Amino acid sequence: MASDRTPHVFPEFDTVQEERTHRKQRLAAAFRIFGHFGFDEGTAGHITARDPEFPDQFWVNPLGMNFKQIRVKDLLLVNHRGEVVDGTWPVNEAAFVIHSQIHAARPDVVSAAHSHSVFGKAWSSLKRPLDPLTQDACAFYDDHVVFGDYDGAVLDPDEGKRIAQALGDCKAAILANHGLLTVGRTVDEAAWWFVTMERTCQAQLAAEAAGTPVLIEPDVAELTAGQTGGHRTGWRQFQPLYDWIVEQHPDLLDE
Repeated sequence: MASDRTPHVFPEFDTVQEERTHRKQRLAAAFRIFGHFGFDEGTAGHITARDPEFPDQFWVNPLGMNFKQIRVKDLLLVNHRGEVVDGTWPVNEAAFVIHSQIHAARPDVVSAAHSHSVFGKAWSSLKRPLDPLTQDACAFYDDHVVFGDYDGAVLDPDEGKRIAQALGDCKAAILANHGLLTVGRTVDEAAWWFVTMERTCQAQLAAEAAGTPVLIEPDVAELTAGQTGGHRTGWRQFQPLYDWIVEQHPDLLDE
């Protein structure tokens, strides 16, 4: 029986409202996916999407709402002062401190993702970058950093600035003793980098527990990074997850 699905095409928009709706739908879906994979930890964790009309504002999850329950209509719009300008729930202070500084420092970034996922926070305690052990790991080759300072929960805007500065123009950061942070030019890309970076941490922890892993040679790792680490590649890798989560949880699209 032929499928009624059509190939994924990178989206284009006629209006700002269309683009806003698209970003919010992707954002709500990303939270459901993070919840499915167990990336939630109480009230910790956040994903943001820059508003296409007001670039100094971003959409984010409400403080204390479970990732598995977030719908499009639940998302908050927060301005550069940390004020909720659309929505009724409070905003996570750490979400504002981290994401506002990243969005300010990186005009190219539409979305940023951070949570306290198990393997990400385990790997972060080693204060080491990931090695090019696998094809998937090569997406992060020379494209992620380790932010080595841990001074408690990120509630100081100056620490948010230091994280943004450390991130530079990379797609991801390992926040020491804390967890993972990924960014992208689409919500899809940022969310996918987080999913695959978490699994890459898991794979390296497993490989090192089993023995001494053999690294991919630098020239091959660099080549593979070009094949697996691009913006459109990150976007495309997310599409099967988006299709599945919307089919399983259509209520996430409620506006």
